[in-house]
Amino acid sequence: MSGSALASDINLNYAFFAPTQTFPGMQMQFWAEELEKRTNGQVSVNTFPGGTLLTAGNMLDGVLNGVADIGLTTTSYEPARFPLLNMIGDISGLDISAEVASQVAYQLVQEFPQDQFNLEDFKVMTVFTSEPGYLQTRNEVNTLDDLAGLEIRVPGESETMRALGAVPIGMSQAETGEALQAGIVQGIASSRETLMDLQYARYLDYVVDYPLSNVMMLAVMSRERWESLPEDVQQTIDQLGAEASQYAGRYLDGHVQDAISWAQENHNLNIITLDAEEQARWEARLEPLNEQYVEQIAAQGLPAQALYDRMLELIDQYTQK
Repeated sequence: MSGSALASDINLNYAFFAPTQTFPGMQMQFWAEELEKRTNGQVSVNTFPGGTLLTAGNMLDGVLNGVADIGLTTTSYEPARFPLLNMIGDISGLDISAEVASQVAYQLVQEFPQDQFNLEDFKVMTVFTSEPGYLQTRNEVNTLDDLAGLEIRVPGESETMRALGAVPIGMSQAETGEALQAGIVQGIASSRETLMDLQYARYLDYVVDYPLSNVMMLAVMSRERWESLPEDVQQTIDQLGAEASQYAGRYLDGHVQDAISWAQENHNLNIITLDAEEQARWEARLEPLNEQYVEQIAAQGLPAQALYDRMLELIDQYTQK
């Protein structure tokens, strides 16, 4: 398609690996509907959730190869590919909303050079995050001793879980329900909307009220496909990026509260609050890990400290809005 192609000729295929009812799936639908509306129907977007076009394992390569025009993925599934981007989500213990975290992540990706995020081959549609993950288990966890040795599902590698004494088991969301049902894992470290959206409350009776790390979500188009779009369509997509990020976070924050209430009413979910002494024990395990993340990414020649400092500034800025 040439740069002079009529907008009416544009049909975009947007792929995601998880179901529509998940919060990234809701964001995908919002983005698609808004783009069609703002271009007066001249751009149409076909959504392919649930891995019907591309799966978690081939999402980004599928976008580069033209299987889909846009792909939405979880960057923690490919930790080596996105070290700096994943660091934004890997910092634990930040008690912030998904809306704030998403806006901060999106702005950081706008402010730092794309090659530092390994995104030079892509055009970023939007970036957003989960709320901080929370430990959700079959059995009650009040202390680190209770957590020791438990096999906990995580979306990718998780030094956070390992530092707390658990055994992290990396698996995609599509595999998790069956693993919980079969007892392959004894819990998950995840944002809490999945208690209702994916019915995990059927297997998980406890949530520890302590914020862990966030999951980064990234929606991209290949640079080649992006450059083929008319300038007015590009401008509309750019204007939509920050709004889609904020929408995803705000939607998730409200939806999480609905999910917790639903799980308490229908499955007797219990919220565990750590006492001050135990909370200090968790912090003592995780604070050195946060410092280690920054040092490890900086050792790769990436601006980890600058990004970390800017992230804290932006958290303050967006929290006060």
